[in-house]
Amino acid sequence: MKYLREISIAVAYGALLLVLRIERPDFYTNGQFWKTLVYSAPILVAAIGMTLVIIAREIDISIGWQLSVCAIVAAVLSQHGYALPVVVAAAMLTGAALGAVNGSLVAGLGLPSIVVTLATMAILRESLRWLRGGEAVRNLFDNFEWFGLSQAEGERLIVGIAIGLLLVFLFAMRYLRAGRTVYAVGSDAEAARLAGIRPKRVVFNVFTLMGALVGVAAVLKAVQDATVEPVLGRDLELQVISAVVVGGAAISGGRGNLIGTLLGVLLLGTIGSAFLFLHVDAAWEKALQGAIILVAVATDALGRKR
Repeated sequence: MKYLREISIAVAYGALLLVLRIERPDFYTNGQFWKTLVYSAPILVAAIGMTLVIIAREIDISIGWQLSVCAIVAAVLSQHGYALPVVVAAAMLTGAALGAVNGSLVAGLGLPSIVVTLATMAILRESLRWLRGGEAVRNLFDNFEWFGLSQAEGERLIVGIAIGLLLVFLFAMRYLRAGRTVYAVGSDAEAARLAGIRPKRVVFNVFTLMGALVGVAAVLKAVQDATVEPVLGRDLELQVISAVVVGGAAISGGRGNLIGTLLGVLLLGTIGSAFLFLHVDAAWEKALQGAIILVAVATDALGRKR
């Protein structure tokens, strides 16, 4: 069945929601379910970009520290009184520039993406540590937290932006030539080249685009608090990659879709929230994310052998 993975994730997500409804109905009545959706919205935006990268048969494990850098840039500009559109544009441009660096090294020099992004992850992490010394950005401009709206309105806007971007990229990946070239390059780069596609350009573009989406995700995450920590994106790579692969994207490239990514984000976000709600040690959530990545890679390898 073509959509077996997506159906199985949807069933698992529905079963989890049902269990919570039966065992802990206050998960819904105290607003925890909505809080989970708001928390998951920035992760979904970042996961859209990661889905494109993985479909193109690449990986980016620097995504968490890219988000931290973009969030700090946005917060510092807000602290100095810049208008919100300028702050958002700066975060997106910063993310796109960081993604372009990774894309240039991977596509231009032919370096393995996991090695490149491991190196850039360390560079970004230590640079932030040196520049900020662990100090959060405070005294933000009035229109920054919740976009200058009430918390309820800000939460609705965050979720709405994430859904809007998902719909745009769903359309692009299905109906636009640029979306189809990502699948072609991930399936067989040499065949794509012979068909007139430039694989290196596609790889560069998906890294750059992912960086821009990380900039958006950074703003969506940063506006939820009155201060912005320099470690805001720590461990995001585990959350995003595990959500993408559990949603059906193949690490070997050429396969995956954004509906699966959405379901993966919702399922893992709800599991993490349920762990917190049920007072389960948070370390188990990270262990689960790591196990999901291992199982996905192993399943993908066995499928290629068959």
